[in-house]
Amino acid sequence: MEHLIHVLQTDRSDSEIIGYALDTLYNVISNDLEEEEQEENSAKQVDDLGSQFTEIFIKQQENVTLLLTLVEEFDFHVRWPGVKLLTSLLKQQGPQVQQIILVSPMGVSRLMDLLADSREVIRNDGVLLLQQLTKSNAAIQKIVAFENAFERLLDIITEEGNSDGGIVVEDCLLLLQNLLKNNNSNQNFFKEGSYIQRMKPWFEVGDDNCGWSAQKVTNLHLMLQLVRVLVSPTNPPGATSSCQKAMFHCGLLQQLCTILMATGVPADILTETINTVSEVIRGCQTNQDYFASVNAPSNPPRPAIVVLLMSMVNERQPFVLRCAVLYCFQCFLYKNQKGQGEIVSTLLPSTIDATGNSVSAGQLLCGGLFSTDSLSNWCAAVALAHALQENATLKEQLLRVQLATSIGNPPVSLLQQCTNILSQGDKIDRRGSKVQTRVGLLMLLCTWLSNCSIAVTHFLHNPANVPFLTGQIAENLGEEEQLVQGLCALLLGISIYYNDNSLENYRKEKLKQLIEKRIGRENFVEKLGFISKHELYSRAAQKPQPSFSSPDHMMFDHEFTKLVKELEGVISKAIYKSSEEDKKEEEVKKTLEQHDNIVTHYKKVIREQDQELEELKQRINTLTSQNEQLQATVTQQVSQIQQHKDQYNLLKVQLGKDTQHHNSHGDTFQINGIQTEEVSKLKEELEEWKNKHELLQGQLKEKDSVIEKLNSSQLEMGTTEQSSQTNKFGGLEHNNELQKELEMLRSQIQLQSAEISKLQMENQKLQVMKATADPALGDTTAAMSSELEARLEQEIKELKSQVKALSEEKEALKQHLDSSSSTVAILQDEKSKLQREVAESKKEQDDLLVLLADQDQKISALKIKLKDLGVPVEDEDDTESGDQGDEDEDGDEEEQD
Repeated sequence: MEHLIHVLQTDRSDSEIIGYALDTLYNVISNDLEEEEQEENSAKQVDDLGSQFTEIFIKQQENVTLLLTLVEEFDFHVRWPGVKLLTSLLKQQGPQVQQIILVSPMGVSRLMDLLADSREVIRNDGVLLLQQLTKSNAAIQKIVAFENAFERLLDIITEEGNSDGGIVVEDCLLLLQNLLKNNNSNQNFFKEGSYIQRMKPWFEVGDDNCGWSAQKVTNLHLMLQLVRVLVSPTNPPGATSSCQKAMFHCGLLQQLCTILMATGVPADILTETINTVSEVIRGCQTNQDYFASVNAPSNPPRPAIVVLLMSMVNERQPFVLRCAVLYCFQCFLYKNQKGQGEIVSTLLPSTIDATGNSVSAGQLLCGGLFSTDSLSNWCAAVALAHALQENATLKEQLLRVQLATSIGNPPVSLLQQCTNILSQGDKIDRRGSKVQTRVGLLMLLCTWLSNCSIAVTHFLHNPANVPFLTGQIAENLGEEEQLVQGLCALLLGISIYYNDNSLENYRKEKLKQLIEKRIGRENFVEKLGFISKHELYSRAAQKPQPSFSSPDHMMFDHEFTKLVKELEGVISKAIYKSSEEDKKEEEVKKTLEQHDNIVTHYKKVIREQDQELEELKQRINTLTSQNEQLQATVTQQVSQIQQHKDQYNLLKVQLGKDTQHHNSHGDTFQINGIQTEEVSKLKEELEEWKNKHELLQGQLKEKDSVIEKLNSSQLEMGTTEQSSQTNKFGGLEHNNELQKELEMLRSQIQLQSAEISKLQMENQKLQVMKATADPALGDTTAAMSSELEARLEQEIKELKSQVKALSEEKEALKQHLDSSSSTVAILQDEKSKLQREVAESKKEQDDLLVLLADQDQKISALKIKLKDLGVPVEDEDDTESGDQGDEDEDGDEEEQD
């Protein structure tokens, strides 16, 4: 082995020798025997040898790392034997090799590349290698999943034909099971990656279901198991629920129900499909409602539940199938009060179909409960118990069910009939286990009576029931009967614990005294303990699915084991309690009830107070908002009042002043005040006119400069015709603009003169007002008026001088305008001359073009003639250099020829 490993280390370049070395190591370590006729001893020896050689090989971790690098090689002769050798090592010493691969860098990733190999042999063996690698190792399972294993495996399954594929599909499904089973992280990743939707095509089974191959049955079986892995009751509830919803939304549940109702499906596939549907609908209201609506393709159509229950109570059906149907019914009713109500309602008198055309679920359960097949009795009793599970309302309603036992006799209640069959015991000849029927009925009665005091009263009302129970418990029977004794003790204990003391003869205290006298408390508690100590009880408590090796072992239901755990200790305590303690308990219960009533009353009061508080809060909010609005209005009004007060005070002050001084005196001051205001206005207007005047002068200067430029450009015009033409056009445009601006200036001057005349008029008015003023005024007034007159005269003089200056400027502008208009006229004359010249030149050019066109036509015609005559003619390029005169001579010669 050392030499072979040395070859692997040193001869990496020689792929052939590496392949042989790997093959040799594989043959040494592998246990795949070619000869099947070998004895067991020799096989064991080989097993031992293989594991020993594996231990030697993996002792040096580098050997496994070396093997991983060789598996990376693309060469078929190296990669394939490398994969087989690594698979064999994992088979022999799985956990140790897994650990080495896990710690080696990129170990798992290298092996994942095998699934992408184009050679099917290596890809398929890669799947087998990953199967061994992922066994019982959550860390490797997670790495493989995150290396996109789900995508690749589902692609391979699709390529191979889904359920119709060969053994490769089976290997892929086994690998998927390894990755998902008991691995919540991978299950969540599978769901979030929308891979559940890709499972739907697996179950698209055709109408022709005859002649299924063994491989197809195996594949479909594994596919159903894979669905169950995702919705297993042992998974976290949240994860299971989300997978169940995803299966409904993508149509996977609908597909499974189609297989369920199809004909010609093999029995084992049908059984596994029923189990799968059970777990997909368990505890999921949406899926349970859908399942309730599924109909079998019969005429008339019947609900799927009814068809399945018919199989369950039919003793000719296989035992495994009957167990699967019971599990399906239990899952349908699990946490489904609506479904429970629908099942119980089919038994109630008001809803029973009088015509008898259709069989209901309730009728089938009752038929199974009272049949002569013990297995049907047990299944029907457990199914009915699940319809009552944790539903006190339905327990009370089921007491109304009446059964017609025989013609002429009055109907008997369902509860009475159950106790009658129980008391008859072995008198009826039944097929199957003698104990099974009684265990089933006792489980049903215990479930029915627990937490329902009305049902307990109905049960105790029959005087035969308590003596039967005490008689059963008191007897010393065989091991088989011990289970019945334990269940009878449980039923009697429930009758005591949930007794409301409404029947005088069967009060709690009297029943305890009866146990003390007939059985003994210790003996009673011991018999009660028989249930939980039984082996079949422990097996049933493990998981919800009823899985039994044979019909005889079918004794306990999973949900019932929970009830026993809950009640066993409580009943044991209740038996040992004295009457005083019971009374105290009753008192405590009453006080608790009273307390509850008080609490509920106070809760109601508090709720009402809360409502009132809310209403008051709303009112307060509205009132505060109104108050704010009113305050705002008040503040506005206060401010208005203050303003009015201020105005009033001002008026008072003004009135006081008026009384002190003479009215005329006040008037002149007013007039003087007006005069001063007017003078200030006039000054402002004068300033504005000065500014405008300056602006106009600036504009005039700009226009002068433009005219000078035009004159200079006019001198330069004579150089070229085109440039002079454009300049003239530009000059004309400028002249037009100048004319417009001159017009504007004229209008502005007119406006100014109007303003000046207006000012003069105002000045005259002021003089008139001054003349009409009261002569009896004081010296101060006269002085002010004379001063004002002097100022006004001065301002008028200034205005006149400005007007004179403006008129002079106006004259200058007129002269400028006249000169510019004369230049414009000259320019227009020149423009018209140029236009005429341009028109004449265009006409001459057109005439020349016509002549040239005629000559070209003649030349081309002559050339054609020359060619026809056989004379060599030069190309146009050559003749272009010749002048027009030559062409004319040639033309004349050709004409002479």
